[in-house]
Amino acid sequence: MIEILTDFALASGIYRFMNSAWGWPVAESIHFLGLCLLIGTVGVFDLRMMGLGNGIAYADLHKLVPIGVAGYLLNVTTGTMFLVSAPDQYIFNPAFQTKLLFMLVAGLNMLWFYGSTLAQVKTTAATAAVSNRAKLIGAISLLCWSLIIVCGRLITFFRPPYHWCFWC
Repeated sequence: MIEILTDFALASGIYRFMNSAWGWPVAESIHFLGLCLLIGTVGVFDLRMMGLGNGIAYADLHKLVPIGVAGYLLNVTTGTMFLVSAPDQYIFNPAFQTKLLFMLVAGLNMLWFYGSTLAQVKTTAATAAVSNRAKLIGAISLLCWSLIIVCGRLITFFRPPYHWCFWC
């Protein structure tokens, strides 16, 4: 797996860029901006569903979600650049593995929301509360994204030896 990622990084030029003087700082900055877009839109929508911001229309806030999706795509792109540039520092890293787990839960939660609750939320009056299911989905989303941020920060504090990965 590491060899495949390293070969991709070398062939694509990502490795050279990321190991230049400005590669890592530029990618980190873009990653942070993507995170701001994501949490600044999806996080606010989640808080609204949980009851904060009474009077702000759910449908109007939901119009901001594409900005959050753009932020997520920036994060996936830069995160992939980090991974392929130093795969041994990520694949075996428990903080990275936990981050991916919470990203999976956040994705499943999003599918649950769009499959079961979006229509009801978008038609709820700005001064009315959404269903308990919508509140739960918002809380799970906010918790997942908060834990993803924490795990992302912890990645730099774990430079694991290979034996830390219990399935590798």
